[in-house]
Order: sequence, then C-alpha cells, then structure tokens
Amino acid sequence: MKSLRVVPIVEGHGDNSAIRILLSRIWSELLGGEYIEILTPIRTKRNRIVREDELTRALGLAVSKLREGARDKPENSMILLLLDADSDLPCVLGPDLLRRAHQIRSDMDIACVIANVDYETWFAAAAGSLGKFLAFPAGFAITDNPERERLGKGWVKSRFRIGQYSPRVDQPRMTQAMDLTLCRQRSLSFDKLCRELEARFERNAHDSQPS
Repeated sequence: MKSLRVVPIVEGHGDNSAIRILLSRIWSELLGGEYIEILTPIRTKRNRIVREDELTRALGLAVSKLREGARDKPENSMILLLLDADSDLPCVLGPDLLRRAHQIRSDMDIACVIANVDYETWFAAAAGSLGKFLAFPAGFAITDNPERERLGKGWVKSRFRIGQYSPRVDQPRMTQAMDLTLCRQRSLSFDKLCRELEARFERNAHDSQPS
C-alpha cells in the first residue's frame, strides 16, 4: 500500500485547516497514493519557528505525535514544515530551516516547503479554476507567474467575489476547489511541495516491492 503519515508544522488558522485537504488531494489525485494520514497540524507563529527553541519544541511535539502507538521510528512517516516566505527568499530560508531541523532531529524524515510569497499565492497560480471565489474584470489576463509578481493574500482579498476573504473559512474551501495541476505549472514553490510528497511516494513504492 502506498501510504504515508504526516505531521505538518504550519502558521495561521487557515493553513491549519487547509493543509490537510491539500496534502490529501496531492497524494491521491496527483500521485495516485492509496492512503495518507495527516495528523493534527502543529501551529506556530512565523517569527517564532525560526528560533532554535521553538523549532526544537515543534519538532519534538511532531515526533511524539508520529510515535503514538508505534514502538520505534514509524515507517513511511514525515514531518512537513510549511511556512510563508513573506519578505524572505525561499531559497535561503528553506534550506537554512531544514538544515537546523535535521541537526535537531537527525532521526526523522523532515521536509521544508516555503510558499512563495504565501499560501494565497497558490490560489493566484490556480486562479483560472477559482472563478467561484475570485472575480476578474472583462479582458483581465491571469498571470502565468504569480510568484515573480508577488501576488498573495492582498491580491486574493482585492478580487474576492463575496464578502471579505477569511483565511480560516475560505482557505479550506478554495483548497478543495483549486486545480492542482494548474497550480503546479505556475508556482515553483507548490511544485516543490508536490516533489517532496512524490519522493516519499516513490520511496514507499520501492520499499514495498518484494525482494
């Protein structure tokens, strides 16, 4: 069985709910995985998780969650750090955070993905599939590169179709509706998330083959 257990470490109430939907959809719809168990995400503040003490605390809690009911290191499991880049460079923040995480918990499989610019940038990348939520004037051309143009939460808020955009309420709904393939084509950071899961999928499939 191509299965995976994941503990996400995220920021914000919206990410906390949406990430479970997003990982489930990537695993089953894009990769063809049979089962993914997403344990309750660990929520932390963006300005705290980059500190050694908070990173250590969050990773320790994630390990405890993964090892509940397991005698030793659980098989086919990972810790996923998912943060917004904001004003930082993903190519700097991501590798640095992952290096420090591995120093703290070298016994665990850890991945780090930095959404560039933020989680809502992935909605901008999949905007063509989110007409139920986003309104565009006639003749408006949706960009092919929202990361380069730094489209994020403000862009989504300014085009939200009904009422005021609320990450807690609307992130999960939009995550369920977004076109994953389109998003992957237009967002390098979303493609990074897909590749991290894909690597575990392929390793899982290899390990399950009879010797």
